[in-house]
Amino acid sequence: MSRVTDFINLNLNPSTIIAEYIWIGGSGLDLRSKARTLSTPIDDPQKLPKWNYDGSSTGQAHGNDTEVILHPQAVFKDPFRRGNNILVLCDAYNPLGDPIYTNKRFDAAKIFGHPDVVAEAPWFGLEQEYTLLQKDTKWPLGWPIGGFPRPQGPYYCGVGAEKTFGRDIVDAHYKACLYAGITIGGVNAEVMPGQWEFQVGPSAGITAADELWVARYILERVAEIAGVIVSFNPKPVPGDWNGAGAHTNYSTKSMRKEGGYEAIQKAIEKLGLRHEEHIASYGEGNEHRLTGLHETADINTFSWGVAKRGVSIRVGRETEKEGKGYFEDRRPGSNMDPYVVTSMIAETTILWKP
Repeated sequence: MSRVTDFINLNLNPSTIIAEYIWIGGSGLDLRSKARTLSTPIDDPQKLPKWNYDGSSTGQAHGNDTEVILHPQAVFKDPFRRGNNILVLCDAYNPLGDPIYTNKRFDAAKIFGHPDVVAEAPWFGLEQEYTLLQKDTKWPLGWPIGGFPRPQGPYYCGVGAEKTFGRDIVDAHYKACLYAGITIGGVNAEVMPGQWEFQVGPSAGITAADELWVARYILERVAEIAGVIVSFNPKPVPGDWNGAGAHTNYSTKSMRKEGGYEAIQKAIEKLGLRHEEHIASYGEGNEHRLTGLHETADINTFSWGVAKRGVSIRVGRETEKEGKGYFEDRRPGSNMDPYVVTSMIAETTILWKP
């Protein structure tokens, strides 16, 4: 008797390609996708056909005209179907060609395409923290039902069945991202049990945000297979537990060259002047995470320091020693939109004139 996996593993004609089109839904965080068949391999997103979907079913269109148009923007290898099949990251437009309100990539592309930003060649390293939840209880993976594990301490980068929960999901996601061609730098267990982190980058400009969105999509798909929920809530469990962030490491050409420490200090000064504006765009519910406790700075106070984690901006010890390098914005929450955060940092530090 045939099994479902027998059909999933069928070999197709090499010229037959399945393209999974991926886009961001109406909440600004939910991911959607659907597949189409192509008759020839294509690795250039500009050569891929535009497509459409029903925006009324994703909270992105109303009234009689519900058609939303998908514009392919980036292509990755598909780790689920494999072969020559692809994942296609898209952004969304109305039929007149205008970006819809959830299309944050459009404005980000304009900032990253500005000549002054291009000249500074910004690099980003994005640290995506997340929590794995039990499907039926919505309680963190590995936690006793209705109860709590031992206090934090042994879980961060821990090893052992009583310290780490969901490593198979994490490793599957890690390898799937590498297969897809995402610049994923590594993974680790986080401070709260059931919480993990992966890093994307260093990647240049808008590529970092593209890669993080696809890495999130792959994580959701792997967790779907495992029957586990992925939460990007910045504070998934109230109380004496670490929240989940998306620390954003950043550098420009001026910061990476000799004497770049001065450029780093000037950039941090600019970020401090626009602290409230950045915080407002750094993730919903982030105020529950940025309390001044659990390795965070208070949400209302801008601060920075070398090798400190209870600050808004952390400068690494090696950067101070070398007099050049990068810094880490520790304020973004785990549910931030990477298009918004990365372009905002670039705009503030490169284009904005106080």
